[in-house]
Amino acid sequence: MPRRPVPEVDLPPPWGPALAQFLAEMGQVRGLSANTLDAYRRDLRRYLSALAAAGTASIADVDRAQVTCLLSRLRDEGRTPATVARNLTSMRRFHLFALRRGWSSTDPTQALVPPRLERVLPDVLTVDQAERLLTAPDVSTPLGQRDRAVLEMLYATGITVSELTALHLDALEPDHSLVRIAGRAGRARLVPLGRPAAVQLGMYLARSRPLLAQAMSDDTVFLNGRGQGLSRMGVWTLCRTAAGRAGITGKISPHTLRHSFAAHLLDGGADLRVVQELLGHADLSTTQVYTRLEPADLRQVHRRYHPRG
Repeated sequence: MPRRPVPEVDLPPPWGPALAQFLAEMGQVRGLSANTLDAYRRDLRRYLSALAAAGTASIADVDRAQVTCLLSRLRDEGRTPATVARNLTSMRRFHLFALRRGWSSTDPTQALVPPRLERVLPDVLTVDQAERLLTAPDVSTPLGQRDRAVLEMLYATGITVSELTALHLDALEPDHSLVRIAGRAGRARLVPLGRPAAVQLGMYLARSRPLLAQAMSDDTVFLNGRGQGLSRMGVWTLCRTAAGRAGITGKISPHTLRHSFAAHLLDGGADLRVVQELLGHADLSTTQVYTRLEPADLRQVHRRYHPRG
């Protein structure tokens, strides 16, 4: 079902209607996730509120000085370079949208350069930690069996928590060896489960899901204790609970398993483009953050594979 634009009643015209139309296109046409839309909404509400407060009458009247003023204010407030860069991206997307709609003839963000960001490696579990996490739930209960299947699914496929909670039964192959994931912007993909995850998923579907399902339940794969689809927060909670049972400290989230999935595949010798396809990344550079190669590793690869290494 297409997302409906969220009314921005506290932003005066033209800013409120413009923001609503922008969010509608990003959601319905571009297929951006709910999290990405929320980030755009927060960033642009701040930006457009500042323009309205300054008495700017229309999008065509916005100049580069107004954009840089807000970015400077964010820096003065102590916002991180990543936050400043994200706000600039949000503003740039909005002004490109305004150009396409004919609301403006210029893009005041065009010549602006985002702050330089340090390359931060994502948190990744060791193989031993991943094994302890996956086996932490008590599979003697329906919810414990569900939790085990959820964790196995996250680690075996690298899907996001939003993709997992949106899974329906018809996305699963009959032998549970493959799962079809809708992805973003209509980029569907097939991801193999692997035998351990397929076994746990099959046990959950055969034994536990029928006990959790109620008359009003739909065909969502993973259900909560009330027979409704498991929420994103529910997945976060079960990950933290399993981490506590496994004695794993630090912040453990569904995305930790996605990071670990990618890093462990690459550490095992998987091709970067294959991992890109499995993760559903549109850009290879997004996947490259998982390579984690040190200079010594690069020299070893060069010596081994290059004809003049």
